[in-house]
Amino acid sequence: MDVAGGEIIPLVAAIIGLGVGAQLLAARFQVPSIIFLISAGLLLGPFSGLIFGTRLLSGATFGGALPAIVGLSVAIIVFEGAFHLRIDRIKEAPSATLRLVTIGAAIALLGTAATIKFALAQPWDLSLLIGALLVATGPTVVTPILQVVPVRDRVAAALETEGIINDVSAAIIAVVIFEVVILQDQAGVAFLREFASRLGIGLLVGLVVAVIVYYLLRYVDLSPGNAPRNARLLAFAGALVAFAAADTIASEAGVAAVATAGLVLGNLDVPYEEEIEAFKGDVTLIVLSFVFIALAALLQIEDLIKLGLAGLVVVAAVIFVIRPLLVFISARGDRFTRSEKLFISFVGPRGIIPASVATLFAVELQGHASELRAEAAELVGGGATAGTVCGPGLTGEAAQLCAEAATFGSQAQILVGTVFLVIFVTVALEGGFARYIAEYLDVIPMRVIIVGGGQVGRALAERLEDRGENVVIVEEEEQAVERNRNEGYSVTWGDGTDTDVLREAGAANAKTVVAATGDDDANLLIAQLSSSKFDTNRVIARANNPDNVEAFEDLGVRTISSAMATAWAMDNQIERPALAHWMTDVGRKGDVQEVEVSPDGEFVGQTIEEIGPKLPDTCLIALVDRDGEVEVPGPDFRIEAGDRVTLLGKREAVREAMQMCNYE
Repeated sequence: MDVAGGEIIPLVAAIIGLGVGAQLLAARFQVPSIIFLISAGLLLGPFSGLIFGTRLLSGATFGGALPAIVGLSVAIIVFEGAFHLRIDRIKEAPSATLRLVTIGAAIALLGTAATIKFALAQPWDLSLLIGALLVATGPTVVTPILQVVPVRDRVAAALETEGIINDVSAAIIAVVIFEVVILQDQAGVAFLREFASRLGIGLLVGLVVAVIVYYLLRYVDLSPGNAPRNARLLAFAGALVAFAAADTIASEAGVAAVATAGLVLGNLDVPYEEEIEAFKGDVTLIVLSFVFIALAALLQIEDLIKLGLAGLVVVAAVIFVIRPLLVFISARGDRFTRSEKLFISFVGPRGIIPASVATLFAVELQGHASELRAEAAELVGGGATAGTVCGPGLTGEAAQLCAEAATFGSQAQILVGTVFLVIFVTVALEGGFARYIAEYLDVIPMRVIIVGGGQVGRALAERLEDRGENVVIVEEEEQAVERNRNEGYSVTWGDGTDTDVLREAGAANAKTVVAATGDDDANLLIAQLSSSKFDTNRVIARANNPDNVEAFEDLGVRTISSAMATAWAMDNQIERPALAHWMTDVGRKGDVQEVEVSPDGEFVGQTIEEIGPKLPDTCLIALVDRDGEVEVPGPDFRIEAGDRVTLLGKREAVREAMQMCNYE
């Protein structure tokens, strides 16, 4: 279906509308948006062709502009993902992350290539090309999963880093295999030279652009009245310039350039960082929606059907054999639990890079096939055309050209069919069931739910999130909801005394529920619901009226009186000013944390004297709670699994000691 210019506008509007709808559905049902995006693409493409006899969206819709649209969209998506990636998060599991993008990527490439070689009976060059494309997981598919599955930082950091780096390496390796091995029939030194050249160009261009953008943001007056807006636009333009400049020099070097620029800028102290992140996040959602819907609409169902059972064998090998193998090899010896390794093994969906690059390769292969058939037609003469020349009875050089054309055409179908089949199955299976798998494996940190997003609730949320807790605020007042969300908190909108609202906030998976509203009756009801309906381990209620404290506690509710808490704080400032200063200045100078020692903790079975040299500098164990008995431990006190130790010291030292006590 060739869409005229006047019809493109409503079609583009429909794509964007479906994309926004997909995001809303994803948020409502707590599943990655990509599932709905691909479904929308299939609806506009193959399914509309079956229903109406002609596709609403096809390869002819955008003419020759689609590769450029996809390329620029990929630049925005990769830049946004890299901008969010912090070096300190990568340090959560540095060795595992490094192995995932090196040893793990090699296992994925070679394992997938070998499977395709033998399952689909394809030559090694095409098998390696598809294997290279299917290395890439990418932020486009991993990030939406992590948005609805709030796993621990070390797990998220490993998956995000793997996705961003493998997007870059997979795209470049695939292009080099395609251009050097398949089209030029070369390998070895030529392959390594082309790969190093493209990667080097991308890194250099990305670094230069990052430095220029950083200088402009930091040292050039961006107009005080419009500085935030100008900072957002400058970062956005930088991403596009980095991609275009590098890609002009060498194809697919642009992906490396935007990843480099985003990673460098995201880890520098740039002004208006939050505004830039918010703006690029919104833009990324739009372009991600557009590209996924557009590429899914281009799929030919026949390409999938032709793969048959062998195609399903490839998918099964990728999901259930190759991915777990590379994860368990890469994550050995690190602070990942077995459940976390299994979850990472399950989360390896393929995304925009394989889809877009495979589509472009297929177009080029079909183009080569057409050129070969045209050459054969010239040799035959007699009115033969590229569309009719290849048939039975053809001999000689013309027959050889037709055979080569058929090979290119078949490779294009195998390439697109295999890549899209793996994308569809991994996105649908892993995206759709990721949250359920995470809950089954117990890799989602238990939540702390704070009902009441006023000053008290927000201040408590800030302190809890600062030490890494998974906090959700429940608030029914619309302005408070908006304010808390703008400050970056996860907020459930609704009445905290409603069981369904508490369930939506995650009360079934909460270790603590805090009723912190200004209404004592509401706080008491919230506490009772949390205990009776969800069996929450710890429920704490705020008593605004001191006279209600005794009534709350008679009902078994752990209660904090607002008046008494204020009095205690003032008394501490009077009698214990140094300690009070230390406790209330948490985050600027020091920290005090209590953590349970897990069976795998580094200190189990050791005495305080033995532990001392292993603790970070400026951190000490102040108290130990064992079965409700609290004491100040002497040098001969031996730590056991299940002990709750109170760590006192400088903030980063305390955080490090917490990890040593509890790997969970």
